[in-house]
Amino acid sequence: MKCLVLGGGGFLGSHACDALLTQGCHVRVFEKQYVGKENVRHVINDIEWTEGDFTNEAHVREAVQGTDYVIHAIGTTLPKDSNENPAYDISSNVIATLHLLEAAKEAGVKKIIFFSSGGTVYGVPQKIPIAEDHPTDPISSYGIQKLTIEKYLKLYYHLHGLDYAIMRISNPYGERQRPVGSQGAVTVFLYKALKGEPVEIWGDGSVTRDYIHVSDVADVIPLLLRYEGKNKLFNIGSGRGLSLLDLIHTFERVIGRPIDVLFAPPRAFDVPVNILDNSLAQRELKWTPGIDLEEGARRTIKFLSGLDLHHIGY
Repeated sequence: MKCLVLGGGGFLGSHACDALLTQGCHVRVFEKQYVGKENVRHVINDIEWTEGDFTNEAHVREAVQGTDYVIHAIGTTLPKDSNENPAYDISSNVIATLHLLEAAKEAGVKKIIFFSSGGTVYGVPQKIPIAEDHPTDPISSYGIQKLTIEKYLKLYYHLHGLDYAIMRISNPYGERQRPVGSQGAVTVFLYKALKGEPVEIWGDGSVTRDYIHVSDVADVIPLLLRYEGKNKLFNIGSGRGLSLLDLIHTFERVIGRPIDVLFAPPRAFDVPVNILDNSLAQRELKWTPGIDLEEGARRTIKFLSGLDLHHIGY
């Protein structure tokens, strides 16, 4: 199988490459120019690395040529900043994805697997855990554009027979995630704790999320490539909710010492709780997340302990 991984040099995308290579797939990566290859250095001789602009229709069309499957793991915004410029959010993600769908249709792509956001498309939950048929009412432009792309995938399947699968991923964490920035509480918190710096928490620490290790996310991809059932949409999460304070207490046990915490004002785009019901993926894909938070934290710590941030451009 020939697979194109859009954003294959990133956190999620690089793990997608690993999962596909273990299945014997030919993997082509499409990345922005000047993106570092550190996340795929261990497989750089086993992949085809290409560069271009996702918003450039010609670049996307060229990248898609000759591929059977597309893993859409590329994005230009984060929940935190998407509300600041919704027009850019839409033009650089939704419009660019429409160009991708046209190119995939013309190239005879068999299936597109899209990395959506289980943490944002549902909005404030009406019930917990959140199943795939829960109402969608996102409170960030990021969630709206993810949901819009989902709808266009369904439309192209209806009109043109372009098959697809959607992964509504909860809060992934683990090796190769950037330890500096505003996304990825597990990795950011652990990095600060290892350096002896205080960890900043938004609100009173009660914000609750569903955290899943990145390798458990990557394990779903080969299953979706082979899946021929009727379901197109799957929640991919641990099914367990942990508050920000729960995270801190867990990390204190793993590290073996207290962690200093600073409390900051709550953020308007944060829903109070998000826990995904992953029973559909377990039943249909025969997938079960296998790494609990403590084991995932130990793996992340091992990664962070060997990281040279200046060398890799962080």
